[in-house]
Amino acid sequence: MLDPGHGVSFSDATRVWTRIALLSFGGPAGQIAVMHRILVEEKRWIGETRFLHALNYCMLLPGPEAHQLAIYIGWLLYGMRGGFVAGTLFILPGILSLGLLSWIYATFGSVGSVQGLFFGLKAAVLAVVLEAVLRVGKRAIRGRPMLIIAILGFVGIFFLSLPFPLIIGAAALIGFAGYAMGFKGFALSPHASKVDQSFDAGAAIDGAFARKLPMHVQTSVSRLIRVALIGLSIWLAPMLALLAIMGPANVFTAIATFNSRMAVVTFGGAYAVLAYMAQQAVEHYHWLKPEEMLVGLGFAETTPGPLISVVQFVGFMAAYRQPGSLSPAMAGTLGGLLAQWCTFVPSFLWIFMGAPYIESLRNNRALSAALAAITAAVVGVIANLAIWFALHTLFGEVRLQQLGDLTLQLPVLDTLNIAALILALAAIVAMFRFKIGMIATLLGCAVAGVLMHLAGWVL
Repeated sequence: MLDPGHGVSFSDATRVWTRIALLSFGGPAGQIAVMHRILVEEKRWIGETRFLHALNYCMLLPGPEAHQLAIYIGWLLYGMRGGFVAGTLFILPGILSLGLLSWIYATFGSVGSVQGLFFGLKAAVLAVVLEAVLRVGKRAIRGRPMLIIAILGFVGIFFLSLPFPLIIGAAALIGFAGYAMGFKGFALSPHASKVDQSFDAGAAIDGAFARKLPMHVQTSVSRLIRVALIGLSIWLAPMLALLAIMGPANVFTAIATFNSRMAVVTFGGAYAVLAYMAQQAVEHYHWLKPEEMLVGLGFAETTPGPLISVVQFVGFMAAYRQPGSLSPAMAGTLGGLLAQWCTFVPSFLWIFMGAPYIESLRNNRALSAALAAITAAVVGVIANLAIWFALHTLFGEVRLQQLGDLTLQLPVLDTLNIAALILALAAIVAMFRFKIGMIATLLGCAVAGVLMHLAGWVL
């Protein structure tokens, strides 16, 4: 661990992680940018090269990469204690705010003005997802091979309904094989051009590690086994207890098993995870409607913390509507917290188990090539998510049509919601043409939705 003599005391680290947590709006890209600005440029705790290497590993993992990056850097500073504090503080503001917003929606969502607010919010989310497609695409699509992978990813999930993990696994294999065979398009990580090696030497972590590598960063098989056994027990205890006591049909058991499964199969970042989660929560479990999924995403976009924290809203609504012997509010609160536990606890486990070995693999170009291919495939997956949101935002009815092995989602044109179309276009113009910030756009559309409702235009 770093000692206070390097200028990174534990109390200082706690204050900085609290500040980062409160500023972490706008999805993973915004959160990673905040961490980079504060930790790399302002505090100079970690060098550019090591920061991007850690990010590469986190992007290869299932789950929220920004949360995992915070845990990783906290772990570099102060071992597992530092990772636990960084990871917990990173999600705490979002847990508190999303819990409150979920309760407001479940309790007052049928009130006209509140419905108008949520109507505007979900229409604006479409612009946010479209912006994410372009943002990730600019970073990931560097050459024809990556463009082909992105297109194949989109075709696989949109037309063929292939499992998301299969798409990501295939992309990783293509990237690795492409690099091994010497193809130019797989030679560099998407981030490689941004690395400034000269900046690293003055960073606290890099300077300390150059003098002496701390014990917690060194690989240890016995520690790996110990961390795996303890971490798995902590993570899976609620799910196993619910299975034994409540049975598999209980809503809390379903929330725990679904989010635990999602934590290990959803690779490629928050927007890719949302594609899988939205389809399962809406179409398989029927916990909420497509438009409610958009409301939850709007909540997650406008509150601090990882975007995948929307699982709290999904868990809240699922348990709120099937409370059993509990009050709906209590059941919803417990369902939301259970979803968060099963989603975020694995992130600590992946970092504490794998980070020492990943530190030993710095500058491994084959790993970077696999990451680049995964990120390219994720562009196609996010494009699928954007179309799915657009169909369910703008149209009142969407039907499935089978064409051989292809499954098409087609809108019923006469169910087009003109008010939703106007708000979505306004949000797109605001973000793309006038560069208005995401939160300002979302809030502006929410207010416009209320005004439209009062004017009798919506609902």
